[in-house]
Amino acid sequence: MMPLTRFGARLGWACVVLPMVVLSFVGASSWCAAEPHPSLPRPGTTQGLGVNIHFTDARPGEMDMLADGGFGWVRMDFVWGATERQRGEYDFRAYERLLESLEAKKLRALFILDYSNQLYEKERSVATEEGRQAFARWAAAAAKRFQGRGVLWEIWNEPNIKNFWEPEPNLEHYTALAKATSQAIREAAPGEAVIGPATSTVDFKFLEGCFQAGLLNDWDAVSVHPYRQKAPETVVEDYAKLRELIAKYAPEGKSIPIISGEWGYSATWKGYDVDRQGKYLPRQWLVNMWRQIPVSIWYDWHDDGPDAHEPEHHFGTVAFEYHKDRRPVYDPKPAYLAAKTLTSQLQGYEFEKRIATERPEDYALLFRKGDDLRLAVWTTGEARDIAIPASEGELEVVSHTGDQRDPLIARDGVVKVPATEAPLYVTPKSGNLKLIDAPAAK
Repeated sequence: MMPLTRFGARLGWACVVLPMVVLSFVGASSWCAAEPHPSLPRPGTTQGLGVNIHFTDARPGEMDMLADGGFGWVRMDFVWGATERQRGEYDFRAYERLLESLEAKKLRALFILDYSNQLYEKERSVATEEGRQAFARWAAAAAKRFQGRGVLWEIWNEPNIKNFWEPEPNLEHYTALAKATSQAIREAAPGEAVIGPATSTVDFKFLEGCFQAGLLNDWDAVSVHPYRQKAPETVVEDYAKLRELIAKYAPEGKSIPIISGEWGYSATWKGYDVDRQGKYLPRQWLVNMWRQIPVSIWYDWHDDGPDAHEPEHHFGTVAFEYHKDRRPVYDPKPAYLAAKTLTSQLQGYEFEKRIATERPEDYALLFRKGDDLRLAVWTTGEARDIAIPASEGELEVVSHTGDQRDPLIARDGVVKVPATEAPLYVTPKSGNLKLIDAPAAK
């Protein structure tokens, strides 16, 4: 999670269960033979959308702004060295404060059990049996302390790169740690959800090594970090490959979803700016909802610094500077407005299907809440009108940042939506049988 890396540590992906052809067509949650862990939110909805943070104590006004943005989850380091400073003595008070502040806003936590401890391992990650057992005891104590509060417990952060597994990645050491830790948590707090390995990128070789070591017996989801300097839609094939790999090694009858545990776009990468970042956030989330990813964590909550030339400083949804005597306390970037708009537009809705269009680069995702319908429409190609089957009548239109646009009129069984790289939310004012019956994309 913590971006001590540049782009080499950020690229990746995430996912779950069937072959690619099937995955392209199914809707909602029809893929899995068994139900996933009950701590996981329902895929295809806004329930699992969140953001990475780097604090246990929010500044005044910060948690209000975070919740107002529509984020329902935070992902945060749960640091071994900071909570066990004397052997066998655990101080979880900072995380108790954090959980209480999250729960007050109805937010949930994904905690990363991570990093080494100089009490057991000197200048390296966990490489010894003593260190593994100490880490496992500490993790189990944390899970037991906070059990029943809906936390997802993730074992380490990006162990496949040397920035986070020192002195260099070691699959054998990581899998031994993950196995011991998963089993310790199961014994101490059997109802808690355990996930991993939070790889930087979709590192198929590292992931398969984890699966070959039997970790799918212990994990309730597979987490990956789908960073890339390409459009969010390029993740789809990666998800399909990972689902096939999980299916190859998963215990029979066990549903193991993919979690997009960390993924964002820096506004200072070449060819990027805050506007493009603001268009990619909703597209990333929409693609993950379409692909049935139950948890999607955007990196990052706020910019990590003021350096205009440092990419790591500009992943945030809000600017770096804090304004203690003002509300909101941070200046919102387009990404924040896009998050707020998506979550407000699609709250209570569930993904129904991707509607067939003339070109594969055009996207029309249909969401449903009872009898209410709503479309998210965009294109990765040139701006153009996309013809979508619709019953005659008026449809309201909202931009990706929440601006009300001129309504559209469906005529002759079709509505033409002016699609660009920025999603539009399109809502029929009344029931729309043609939209419901529109063919799904293949």
